[in-house]
Order: sequence, then C-alpha cells, then structure tokens
Amino acid sequence: MSVDDTMSAGAKSSVSDTTRQKILDAAADAFMLGGYSTTTIDDIANSVGATKGLIYYHFRSKFDIFLAVYKEGMVRTRSQVEPHAHGSGDGFQRLLNMSTAHVLQIMADLGYHQVVHEGVREQRSAALRPRQREQLAELNRLRAEYEELFRSVAKEGIEDGSVRPLDPNLLVRTLLSSLNAVDMWFRPRAGQTEEELSELAGQVTDIVVNGVSNHAP
Repeated sequence: MSVDDTMSAGAKSSVSDTTRQKILDAAADAFMLGGYSTTTIDDIANSVGATKGLIYYHFRSKFDIFLAVYKEGMVRTRSQVEPHAHGSGDGFQRLLNMSTAHVLQIMADLGYHQVVHEGVREQRSAALRPRQREQLAELNRLRAEYEELFRSVAKEGIEDGSVRPLDPNLLVRTLLSSLNAVDMWFRPRAGQTEEELSELAGQVTDIVVNGVSNHAP
C-alpha cells in the first residue's frame, strides 16, 4: 500500500467515525424526544440529513443503535467521573466531586443519559440475537463497574469517618437514583453558561450528597 493509499484509508476512517458519531447523537436525541418504540430509522436518518442506507451501513438495526448509544453514554459519563474517584480529599469529598461530575454530564448529554437511564426493557431483550445479548451483557457489566466505583469510594468514606456508616449498596443506589432524576426536569436553556450549569449541579449534589455526610452540621 502506498503512502497516498494509507492517507486515503485514514481519511475514510475518520469520515466514517464522524458519521457514526452524528448518527449516535441524532439517535440519542430522537430516543429522548419520541421514545425508543416510536422512533424510526427514517427519523434518525432525517435528523442526520442522510439516507436509511447510510444508517444501515453503520448499524444493522435500530436496537443496535440503541445499544451503541447506551454504551457511548456510559463511556462518556465514566470518563468524566472516574478521575474524581482517585482525586484528593476524604471519601465524602470525592463522592461529592464524583456526583457533581455525574450531574454535569447528565446536563451535557441529556439524550445519552436518558437512554442509559431507561436501560433495556425486558420485552426488548426477548428476541435478541446472540451478538446483541453479548452486547447487552457487556453494557450491564459497564454499569455494574460504574456503580462499584461509587461503592468503593463510599466504603473508603465510611472507613475514614467522613461518610455515615450506612449499607454501601443502599447508599450508592439511592444516591445515583436521586442524581439520575435530574433528567426528569432539567432542560437546557438558551444562553445558559457553563458557570450557571456548574452552580446548578453543585446545588443538586449539595442537596443529595450531604445526606450521607458524617460531618456535624
């Protein structure tokens, strides 16, 4: 293969990746606005400004798009949250920082988060192909690992005395459920600044996370 051929292949790969990302972005918004069951491939294609053929070039089915959006949402959220799990401060402070990052990511990628939050319903998984079941198992593993990230920090907080001695499983599930509820009421406002979003996320986490603090009020 010549240098020109290599560059051409690289350029094509870049274009393909960009197109795939546009499809995922459009699908996340479509699933959020219309729901999975009523959203069609045509809806996604129209949003991208492409043909159905281009969508099927990248994904075999609508359910495969749903799984890809789910995974992308998990990966994006973890990339923003995980650094805070290994940051400075006691367990409570790191839980607070992780929770703030989690809420900010919900606000930044509302469509993706709603797909993750919705998950995969039992009735949808009834007729899945083997490869789709494997993907679903992988997504469940990613979600469990994400919860474990919070659980491990919560346990460290209990050990260092900064977090109330609660059942770590109950603590994390209640915490994440409360934070995830942001997608029920938050909608971006035109002209809303990053500073305003950060302040809002801080207020949410202050309300939710301080319930697990072991510090005296």
